[in-house]
Amino acid sequence: MLIDVYQILRDNWLLLLVGQYPNGPLGGIVCTLILSILGMVLAFPLSVLLALARLSPWMLLRWPATGLVYVARGVPLLMIILWVYFLVPLAIGRNVSGFTTMLCTLVIYESAFLSEVVRAGIQALPKGQMEAARALGHSYLGAMWSVILPQALFNMLPSMLSQFISTIKETTLGYVINVQEMTFAANQINNQLLTKPFQVFFILAMTYYVVCFSLTQLAQWLERHIVRKRLGTPVLQPAQAALNPVTLVAEP
Repeated sequence: MLIDVYQILRDNWLLLLVGQYPNGPLGGIVCTLILSILGMVLAFPLSVLLALARLSPWMLLRWPATGLVYVARGVPLLMIILWVYFLVPLAIGRNVSGFTTMLCTLVIYESAFLSEVVRAGIQALPKGQMEAARALGHSYLGAMWSVILPQALFNMLPSMLSQFISTIKETTLGYVINVQEMTFAANQINNQLLTKPFQVFFILAMTYYVVCFSLTQLAQWLERHIVRKRLGTPVLQPAQAALNPVTLVAEP
């Protein structure tokens, strides 16, 4: 089996990496990462607006935002993909590529999930932060923009990175609308070989694992770094903490 895996990688590594590029559309793992990064970057501003709307004292903002978040989080991603796939061409009057369809879907879907991360980050801050900012003369929106959001976003970095990992795995559903990401490339290789599906999809699974595991380790490092910044003291690993129990006291 290992010999088969090596031969498949040797003969098809470029297809898994960039798809048919430069003789065709960009695909493979590069397409997966570009799709995931663009989805998160474009979803982030919308998620902040949704979170602020959900925290707003005005019902005309809070109720629609809450409804949108609940619907997006409660409907399977595949269903949203199909809705976008059929509705976007009707709305703009022309066909769009599978990549654009999947990107629009990810923006809608991830903005709903990220908005809950942003909302939780804002609500985790002490209420005195807002009260102090208002006492200094800031408006509600000014205090939120200048005081609350910078602190909340810093604390939310590990959760946002974890959501990015989920986005990478969600791009696999783009296969159903012919988005030429990594799963699509693996299926092309499987259709060429026909007799080695286990080896091909083992390579695919291990590629996703390596990418997602690496990002998970980065998220854990970020979380430890944020805790260290909060407390102003070194953060011990679990094994070290067991051998050297200490009490970490936050600065007032």
